Amino acid sequence: MQAIAHARRALLLGLALAGPAAATANITVFYNERPPYLIAAPDGSVSGLTGTPAGRAFAAAGIPFIWAKTPTNRQLASIKQNKAMECAVGWFKNPEREQFAQFTKAIYRDRPAVALANKGFQVSQYDTLERVLATRGIRVLLKENFSYGPFIDNSIARFMPHLTHTTAENALMVEMIRKGRADLMFMAEEEADYLLANANATAGSGDFHLLRFSDMPAGEKRYIMCSKQVPDEIIERLNRAITFE
Repeated sequence: MQAIAHARRALLLGLALAGPAAATANITVFYNERPPYLIAAPDGSVSGLTGTPAGRAFAAAGIPFIWAKTPTNRQLASIKQNKAMECAVGWFKNPEREQFAQFTKAIYRDRPAVALANKGFQVSQYDTLERVLATRGIRVLLKENFSYGPFIDNSIARFMPHLTHTTAENALMVEMIRKGRADLMFMAEEEADYLLANANATAGSGDFHLLRFSDMPAGEKRYIMCSKQVPDEIIERLNRAITFE
């Protein structure tokens, strides 16, 4: 009996010690190279519109973390599996994702979304998204398992244009638009500006042009999305450190 009592005390002591250690263990923070949101440096750090505020929040909260370059679909799958303390930077929050993940406060808000269209697809500038998606034969390029925010997602579901899904990152998707694989793709205007500049094209000329929509709402907020293995205390500390809102 005495041996059992000693064993129980040892177990309780071990659990007490393990609790704080678990809370301060390195959290894996997923990113995928996506300028201007996420830009990797040679020293392993990540900056950008969402990378910088995310890194600052972890540092200010005193939470040890490591950056891990990971394709977006794999990020989503890993957080869904919920096997480790993992977070991903710059994701939209929606009801489907809230079923398997938790979110911090917003770290950034996009400018209103635009469409990057190839030169062969011409419609009126500042038309409504509804009229553009109702264009006969329109082909829209979408990233697999991606949300473009409720307004665009719901409009696509309503008008059901021809869709081409891809797992490629945005830089390769731009090349698909250039080569005529689809007529347009959606993105925030700041990302479109960056991609156009790096594709050696300018809006309104060359291989692409930007479509702005008269009915497009304000851009979506972006968050740090974490697996449910991440303790509530960590989310609270991150929220206190986030200065965007």
